Amino acid sequence: MKYTYNQICILLSILFLSACNNPPESKVNKEFVPQWAKNVVWYQIFPERFRDGDSTNNPTINDLKGADPKELPKEWEVHPWGSDWYALQDYEKANGEPELWKHILRRRYGGDLQGVINKLDYLQDLGITAIYLNPVFQSPSLHKYDGESYHHIDPNFGPDPEGDRKLIASENPLDPSTWVWTSADKLALQLIDEAHSRDMKIIFDGVFNHLGYNSFAFQDVVKNQQNSPYKDWFMIKSWNDEEKGTEFDYEGWFGVKSLPEFKEDSTGIVEGPKKYIFNATQRWMNPQNKGIEHGIDGWRLDVAYCIGHPFWKKWRKHVRSINPEAYMTAEIVDDPEKVTPYMQGDEFDGEMNYNFAFASAEFFFNTDSTKINASTYAQKLKALRDLYPEGVAYVSQNLFGSHDSNRIGSHIVNRDRGIGNFRNWGTYFNASVAGNNPNYSTRKPQKEDIDLQKLFAIMQMTYVGAPMIYYGDEVGMWGGNDPDCRKPMIWDDIVYEDEVFNADGSTHKPDKVETNTSLFNHYKKLISIRNDHPSLQQGTYKTVFTNDAKGIFVFERQYEGESIVVAINNGGEEFILDIPELRTHCMVDLLSETVFDGDKIIVPNKWGMILKACQ
Repeated sequence: MKYTYNQICILLSILFLSACNNPPESKVNKEFVPQWAKNVVWYQIFPERFRDGDSTNNPTINDLKGADPKELPKEWEVHPWGSDWYALQDYEKANGEPELWKHILRRRYGGDLQGVINKLDYLQDLGITAIYLNPVFQSPSLHKYDGESYHHIDPNFGPDPEGDRKLIASENPLDPSTWVWTSADKLALQLIDEAHSRDMKIIFDGVFNHLGYNSFAFQDVVKNQQNSPYKDWFMIKSWNDEEKGTEFDYEGWFGVKSLPEFKEDSTGIVEGPKKYIFNATQRWMNPQNKGIEHGIDGWRLDVAYCIGHPFWKKWRKHVRSINPEAYMTAEIVDDPEKVTPYMQGDEFDGEMNYNFAFASAEFFFNTDSTKINASTYAQKLKALRDLYPEGVAYVSQNLFGSHDSNRIGSHIVNRDRGIGNFRNWGTYFNASVAGNNPNYSTRKPQKEDIDLQKLFAIMQMTYVGAPMIYYGDEVGMWGGNDPDCRKPMIWDDIVYEDEVFNADGSTHKPDKVETNTSLFNHYKKLISIRNDHPSLQQGTYKTVFTNDAKGIFVFERQYEGESIVVAINNGGEEFILDIPELRTHCMVDLLSETVFDGDKIIVPNKWGMILKACQ
C-alpha cells in the first residue's frame, strides 16, 4: 500500500497556538497498551559489559563450559576492562589460535548486577526512566541467550557463585516448590526495588524459543535420552541407538547446536516447557508472592517471530493476570506488514522498532542508493504508525543501536561504505561486522559524525514512540556489529588504552577512548525536554512541512493545550523557517533556549529545533 503526503501544508494552522482538543475518553479505553510505557525513556544494558561492581564474583575458565566456542582455551583470565578492543592479551596469544572471533567470545570483563545497581544514579542523572536488561539468567556465555534456566540469575552476576550453584543443585526443576532464592536472585530483587525507588521501570529479556546446551532439561536428555522426563521438550531428530546405528541429534535455533529449540505443535510450545516458562514468568513478576511492586514491569521477547502465535496469546493472558499494567515488547526484525499480526492486543504491546531505525538511517545517514528524502521519510513513518492499533506506536521502542547492530557512531562513520541496506538484515549484518568486511572502518567518530548522531537524537527524543538508548551511545562509544557493539562501557574512573589495532591485526592512528561530554550533555538535555513535556510523550502527531531539496522535515506534537513544533534540517545549508504563525508569536527553542520574538527562525544545517510558544 502506498501513502501520499502533502509536502507543503504551511497554510494549515499550527494548532499549538490554540487549545487542542483532548482525546476522547473512548480512545484511551480501547487501547490495550500500558499508558506508562508512553512516557518512558529506555536504556538498554548488556550486563556483562556495563560495570564490574563486585570483582569477587568474576567468572573462571570453568564457567565458560558449554558456551561457544565449545573447546576451552589453554590459558584464560578476566579481560582488562580498559584494554584496546582488538589487541590480544598475552593469555590469548598463548592459545595460538588465529580466529579473532574465538578470542572475543571467550572474553569476560566481569560486569554484574552490582555494577548496574552502582550506576543507577548515573542513569537517573541522565534522565532514564526505564531499563531493559539483556538476559541475566544462568548461562555460560557472555550474552546469556543460551540460558541454563529461566528461574535463576547467573551466579557470576551475584555475590556468591559457588554457594549459588550448590543451592541450585538441590532443586527439582520440575517442581517450583523446591526452587530456592540464590544470592544472585536476591540481588536481582534488590536491583528491581532500587530501580523502582527511583521511579524507573525495569524489564527482563525472555528467551523462550530455546534453552542452552547446559540447561538442566537438555543435559538430562543428553544423559538419559528417551528415558528423560524432558524428552518431549525439544525437537529431537534421532536418539543414540547402536542397533539402529543412529546418533543423538536435535534441532538448534538456526542450526546453532548450543541453542536447542523447544518443540511446538498447533497449540504453541508444548506443555512441559510451556508450564516451566509460565512458572518462571510468575516468579519474576511477583517474587516470593510479596506483590507485583517488587517484580519486573514487563518483558522483552527474544526472536518472537520464531515462536507461533498460539503460545504468545496464552502467555500474554498469563502475564496480564499477574500484572495488568505489564509491558511486553517483541523482537520482530521483518517487513513492517509482517509485524502487524503480533500487535492486535492479544500478544504484544510494542516492538523493538528497528523499522524506525531503518527509515532514519536512510534519511539521516545513508549516502548510497538507499538514501531517501524528507517527504519519503515522512511517508515511511506514517506507514509505520498506520500499521498499529491505537497506542502501539507510542510504546514501541525507537532505537538505533542495540546488541545486534553496529553502534550508531560507527554506522555514521561507514555511511559511504556500502552498509546502507539496513533492511536486508543478512547483507547488512555481514557488511557491518568489521571482522567480515575489510572495508568497514573501526575508527572513532569525529565531530562531523557526532553532529549527525546529535541530529538523529533530536528526532528520536521528539517523535512518536519511546526512545531507547543502547548503553554507551550517549558517551560516544563506537564499534561494528556483534561482537564489537558489546565493548565494555566507558566510565570516567577507568583508564583506557588508546585503540590502535584493527580487526585484522594491523594498526591505525591512535583513537582515544573517553567520554564525549558534549554528546552526553546533548542526550541529557534532550531527555530532560522529553520528560518535561507530555506532548512529546503522548501528543498527537502531524507532519507540517517537508522540503526535499533542502532536507527539511517539520512536525508538530500536541497534548492537552501544549504544542511543540520540531524542525529538522538535514540539509547542507541553514534554513529560514518561514511559517507566519511562528513569526508572529514569541517562540523559544527548548534545546538552545533561544527566544524568537518576531525574529527569523533560522535552523542551522544538520541541526534541529524544538519550538514552543513562550510562556
